[in-house]
Amino acid sequence: MRAILAREMDGRRVSGWVWRQRLAVRGALEDAGFGTEARNQNQPRGSRQRSGPLGDQPFPGLLPKNLSREELVDALRAAVVDRKGPLVTLNKPQGLPVTGKPGELTLLSVLPELSQSLGLGERELQVVRASGKESSGLVLLSSCPQTTSRLQKFFIHARRAQRPTATYCAVTNGIPATSEGKIQTALKLEHIDGVNLSVPVKTPSRKDILEGVKKTLSHFRVLATSSGCALVQLQPLTET
Repeated sequence: MRAILAREMDGRRVSGWVWRQRLAVRGALEDAGFGTEARNQNQPRGSRQRSGPLGDQPFPGLLPKNLSREELVDALRAAVVDRKGPLVTLNKPQGLPVTGKPGELTLLSVLPELSQSLGLGERELQVVRASGKESSGLVLLSSCPQTTSRLQKFFIHARRAQRPTATYCAVTNGIPATSEGKIQTALKLEHIDGVNLSVPVKTPSRKDILEGVKKTLSHFRVLATSSGCALVQLQPLTET
């Protein structure tokens, strides 16, 4: 998963590319009663080395314009990063909505074709967990309705209990004053260099909140430091 992160951390601006995201799949699977071995079962031979419509872009995490339905299915199949039993994890590009109006090209609209492309037959994939249109990152799919239901309930309960369900790592320009703590900031979407990014908003007004600015809370922990930079682990407790 590659995306841009821009947040405030103890006066240090976190600006850089997120180089790893985990939707806490291991913890979710353990709590739901599944094993956690990461394997690429039934992965088409050579698919991990394929270059498709997404891989040919200057910014691979951004959805190309004017992508045909067939090209999107092919790109999503090439973006599969893990398969375990009924579960499929793929790297969704930024700009691809999960749902939309009838006739629009969305993740849900191509799941029947993607299921066939992955050799699932009548077992059509369902969305367990996915980020919104303006975010790139891991999407968790399931071809088993019971599994989908159990995992969706897990994420709902985790969110209500303020338990983190995603882990990010980012490189910061500057070293945080403390080795771990919480980040409380407000974020809004802003169009920068052709890409919609989440940027911090200081002291948001009520009008800002009504216009889409969202308050967020995240845990952070410094994993390593070098040359005035830090490798920081981030676990958001609220979602944008």
